[in-house]
Amino acid sequence: MPGRSLRVAVPNKGRLRQPTIALLREAGLSFEQSERVLSVKVRNAGIELLFVRAEDVVDLVENGVADLGVTGLDLLEELARGNGFEHVTTLLPLGYGRCSLTVAVPVDSPVRDPEDFGDRMTVATSHPNLTRRYFSNLGSRVLVKRLRGSVEVAPKLGFASAVADLVSTGSTMLINGLRPVATIMQSEAVLIGAVGARVPGPDQRRLEIETVVTAIESVLAGRKKRYLLLNAPLEAMERITALIPGLEAPTVIPLAEDGMVSIHSVVGRDEVWNLLPRLKAAGGQDILVIPIGQLIP
Repeated sequence: MPGRSLRVAVPNKGRLRQPTIALLREAGLSFEQSERVLSVKVRNAGIELLFVRAEDVVDLVENGVADLGVTGLDLLEELARGNGFEHVTTLLPLGYGRCSLTVAVPVDSPVRDPEDFGDRMTVATSHPNLTRRYFSNLGSRVLVKRLRGSVEVAPKLGFASAVADLVSTGSTMLINGLRPVATIMQSEAVLIGAVGARVPGPDQRRLEIETVVTAIESVLAGRKKRYLLLNAPLEAMERITALIPGLEAPTVIPLAEDGMVSIHSVVGRDEVWNLLPRLKAAGGQDILVIPIGQLIP
């Protein structure tokens, strides 16, 4: 639809909602949002945010109503692959909302692994396409029953002999007397868009999409890094710089105090824990670790 704003569909509720809103704001988008608002204009960019069910994001992107969307990888695989969608694909994994689509049985079930499922067993799930495909690949002809909510109670109610449900910690399954036996897939939040959306070209909409994707990429990259600053005696400089696994060689700046330097670098977030005591032992002083809002390598 020529002339309209770039549209980004995001979940209006559930575990993906708040992390997605936080990500978009960290990427630089300024907007107001409440649970009752279905769409909102971004104040500092020509972008409209559509707040919809995570299940609907895939449909909106596939049909061109939205240009980009955030949903779970499990929903993309369930809805797009199950319905033959051809125009939507993953652009970025977002690193939150991690979970697994897990097959589980009651703790007293004789089933120990997926190969034990007989042709007459029933599996309740909110992901029937993924579940059917999984068991079909194993050669098992189970009966898959779709259940949108409260999947874990299906065996207790006699509705099914097993379930296939999303699991993050496994505590809900444990409480409901279930035992995991297989993982169908790992899932997380993903940014989706039309196939070819990031292909370089002069098209204005593609340029707008690339701007959004680059901003989100910069936030994700920044979350994995920390900016490290410290002071040190000049004679300790080589020992310290040898320890720092930065993006490039650390920046070394002479200080006003003779024989002292300031060393700056970008390091991995997960490396900081073990790096700090080693830097101190090597002669580092006044060590400062700063979060990075956005990073474009």
